[in-house]
Amino acid sequence: MADRVFLDANVLFSAAYREGSGLAKLWKLGGVRLITSRYAAEEARRNLTEEAQHRRLADLLRVVEVISEVDPRVTIGDDRLPDKDRPILVAAVSARATHLLTGDITHFGRFFGGKLEGILVLPPGAYLRQRS
Repeated sequence: MADRVFLDANVLFSAAYREGSGLAKLWKLGGVRLITSRYAAEEARRNLTEEAQHRRLADLLRVVEVISEVDPRVTIGDDRLPDKDRPILVAAVSARATHLLTGDITHFGRFFGGKLEGILVLPPGAYLRQRS
């Protein structure tokens, strides 16, 4: 079964920020389905400032499953996440992700290497190391 990897906005941002980003390796992995939410994609887009970055993000998103709606039945019981991060976790759960990749050490860091709502939370570099 292929990994279903949900990408947080900061991962999308970092992959698009500069040409040749090391995170672009995620898009070359076999056996991986990349997923994000419209919420995360828009957050990444808002934070990019150059036209070339916007083009790179659009190119990356062409092969990412972007979910626009979350399952309304999904609720998360963990109140250790700030309100601004809860939509990311809800979207990952709705997408049936196996992994959540994020660089948000402040809010997700304590979950790195463990499961949150059944999803393995990792920084992208750790996931890439596991896959190589």
